Amino acid sequence: MTSFSAATVDTLPIARHLDRLSALAALDGRRVIDVGCGDGALVRALARRGAAMTGIEIDARALAPALAAPLVADERYLEGRAEALPLGDASVDVVLFFNSLHHVPVDLLARALHEAARVLVPDGRLLVVEPIAAGGYFELTRLVEDETFVRAKAYEALGRATDYGLTAVAEETYRNPLVFKDYTAFEARLAAVDPARAPMIERHRAELRAAFEVAAEQTPDGYRFHQPTRANLFRKS
Repeated sequence: MTSFSAATVDTLPIARHLDRLSALAALDGRRVIDVGCGDGALVRALARRGAAMTGIEIDARALAPALAAPLVADERYLEGRAEALPLGDASVDVVLFFNSLHHVPVDLLARALHEAARVLVPDGRLLVVEPIAAGGYFELTRLVEDETFVRAKAYEALGRATDYGLTAVAEETYRNPLVFKDYTAFEARLAAVDPARAPMIERHRAELRAAFEVAAEQTPDGYRFHQPTRANLFRKS
């Protein structure tokens, strides 16, 4: 496992999440769970690419946006937590944490990785995609919530994956392009990640708006950022 220097952010290759997910884990035809699926956008995108998708969120409120969206294939959604997955032993081919492992409480990270290993079939894959705490987009969002500590702890936990019968296969870093129509769209995304952020967003709105205008690259499609990302792939031994 390697550390990451913020000074190298601008040298990372640009790639889109969906392309890297598909390349790393060969998801077509696989039984995949997206732990912390949010509004289900990734579940639907991967279902369109042929994966048999299950999205997992902590409660009915969190799942409501995903359940409200029209089905695109045979995707389904379940209530559950990373540290107590609502699935049987050896029942899925791929466990995916997409920008979600650092939202697991630090004292439950080990249990979450143990659960991922439990539900994987032999030779199954765990794919963890996490934003790196560096770069212009991170500096903007940390005005609302500084995730430096929790992201570091999530990465540290991956360094102990062998404790749960998981073998490291690959690690790669890249920059994913993020485009927002305007500041309002950016704020909506920021709040959707965690509704508890709403008071901080309101308190810092003027500062956020000003920083957004400075940090973003203006393009014909909107305001663009490149979010540095780390993807770690593991195999169940």
